[in-house]
Amino acid sequence: MDDFRGIADRIALDIARGRLRTGQRLPPQRAFARRHGIAASTAGRVYAELVRRGLVVGEVGRGTFVRAAEVTGPGRSLVEDAGARVNLELNYPSVPGQSELLAPALAPLLRPDVLTDALRPGAADGTPEAREAVAALLATGDWRPDPGRILFTGNARQAIAAALASLVRPGGRVGVEPLTYPLVKEVAGRLAVTLVPVETDEEGPVIESLLAAHRSAPLSALYLQPTLHNPTSATIATGRRLELARAVSDLGLPVVEDRVWSFLHTGPEPPLAALAPHLVHVVDSLSKRVAPGLTVGFVVVPEGPRGSGGPGGPGGPAGSAGSAGSARSAGSVDPAGAVAAAVRSGGWGPGAFAVEAAVRWIGDGTVARLVAAKREQAVRRQGLVREALGGFDVRADPRGYFAWWRLPAPWRADSFTAAAAELGIAITPGTAFRVDPKRTPDAVRIGLASAGEPELAGALRTLAALAARGPEHPRREGQSSRPS
Repeated sequence: MDDFRGIADRIALDIARGRLRTGQRLPPQRAFARRHGIAASTAGRVYAELVRRGLVVGEVGRGTFVRAAEVTGPGRSLVEDAGARVNLELNYPSVPGQSELLAPALAPLLRPDVLTDALRPGAADGTPEAREAVAALLATGDWRPDPGRILFTGNARQAIAAALASLVRPGGRVGVEPLTYPLVKEVAGRLAVTLVPVETDEEGPVIESLLAAHRSAPLSALYLQPTLHNPTSATIATGRRLELARAVSDLGLPVVEDRVWSFLHTGPEPPLAALAPHLVHVVDSLSKRVAPGLTVGFVVVPEGPRGSGGPGGPGGPAGSAGSAGSARSAGSVDPAGAVAAAVRSGGWGPGAFAVEAAVRWIGDGTVARLVAAKREQAVRRQGLVREALGGFDVRADPRGYFAWWRLPAPWRADSFTAAAAELGIAITPGTAFRVDPKRTPDAVRIGLASAGEPELAGALRTLAALAARGPEHPRREGQSSRPS
């Protein structure tokens, strides 16, 4: 591969992933050359290549800027219009008429007298009305959380961070699936805790692998996505959930159960919180049910010791319970107080406006209508995956918004992602989800939620053709090929 083309591929990937945004100015070529340790002439070839691909535009006297993305019309082939951008990396579902559905509940909040209170920071324990509304929202056939055990954060990531911070000291170990939500890796880094992969099979986490990880050095907690796991779409079978509940109960091991995508799933599998209510922290949010721009996160804490306070009450993180990095001593700390303290210290509290909006959207049935519409949309989009990628090794739940694609040889995840970016399609390489850096999955995650359905269908067809051609010929016949 020519060096300048490899560098251009990386810049193209940054543009596709949104790290370089429309209108953003690239550094002068000499500064770019110094930053990348290349000759100024090579930097000039990189910029010329980006211009040739239609990704940037040079303006005399002003510099080089990332071009605005063109919108792909229905039915247009991305291979015929490689300058079009389709983002299958972001994964926030939206349905037609969503804004119109959400607006009426917000109107009363815009009165000046109401807005004054609504714009203040919210409390971790929310309001009694909010706790009741969220308890109804999260309830399943076998489980309804106690409203008194519900706490609020700004979003799901903060909910995860608060739950883990309340359970694990710096230097502690958290068991996770070998492929996990990338932001959990970021949270673990900020909390200075180590993620320990627990092997999985078709039924879910392997119990012996969990026990072996705990024997090697005690785990402080276990983070799992039991339902519609991101990125693989897997759902842990009921039998394995029962085994997990028995294992963590025997170990006294707290669990953080991430249920952010579970609203799409209508299967019989009970939440882990229904099977081990004294150990499981449930995290969820409105970001996928509603929208990421005005969201709120939830933490349902397990039952605390007898006589402890409710949410936000006494009993912050245990200052002396157990050794550094170990799980909190059972019964020594109220989980609600520990999580509330973590929310306060992390600055992860909710906005009062978002909490009040959530109460109104839940109460008037807006969230239920959005959930129903998004379930239908996810099923349709999975149909597009089956049509375009039916001949490949793709794992996807027919009710989910993503697909896990094990690439055909000789494709590698990073080279396929770069080749897709060159064709105007952003996808996520499997390396973004791995916990063990020595194990690199030759797979990519396809997010189905953010693109329009015509654009999604065209992008999937293009990706299928790209995979079939192989890494030596990323473009259609008649176009110049570039090594990936």
